[in-house]
Amino acid sequence: MPARRTRGQRAGLTRQAVLEAALALVDREGLQALSMRRLGNELGVEAMTLYNHVANKEALLDGLVEQIVLSVAPPQLDASSWQAGMRDFAHALLTALRAHPDVIPLVVSRPATTAPNLHVLESTLRSLHESGFPAHRALDVVYSVTNFVVGHAATMSAQNATEQDTDDDQPGPLLDLDADEFPFLTAAMRVEPRIGAQGRFDFALEAMLAGFEAARTSASAPEPGPDRRREQP
Repeated sequence: MPARRTRGQRAGLTRQAVLEAALALVDREGLQALSMRRLGNELGVEAMTLYNHVANKEALLDGLVEQIVLSVAPPQLDASSWQAGMRDFAHALLTALRAHPDVIPLVVSRPATTAPNLHVLESTLRSLHESGFPAHRALDVVYSVTNFVVGHAATMSAQNATEQDTDDDQPGPLLDLDADEFPFLTAAMRVEPRIGAQGRFDFALEAMLAGFEAARTSASAPEPGPDRRREQP
């Protein structure tokens, strides 16, 4: 005999459905609109029913970060194409963050430490290690690229909030600066065409990847991963 559902519980409700509904609510009305009661109303259940799927509000917020991470396919890496894989990952993550700007503050402030997120991280680290990075350097690569992308997305989101164009430089009063007092700033802002925010993103990302490649190829011998042990003398 099937178990009787509690009052307000809806058949087929899952953790994933709860997180998807929460993300849709935040996208539509902002993070401040998210509460367990409001989310329950969105799903047609009592707020207490949600605790069958998420432990508390904190777990719900962690789940929103998880949804952003899992929407980006883990990079496919090998020694000959790890840069292309990380490049694609960076652009995909930026796209995902820009699609959900109200979740960016959560991504900035909350570590992506749910089990699904950690599995993605583990897979990426394994691929980077197999591409020639020591395990600790692989982690540095992932954190560096991720933090760069998140910071860039946060800046773009803040500029959007003040109705500034984030894709092209808007020099405004900077063009009226005294060229004698600020010669380099004036010269830089008057160069046409300016590459804009996206161009600077690409420039910085390529510089990071080139630096990581130099570190990878200069490593004398990658340290063993967790599945290998150093040989004893």
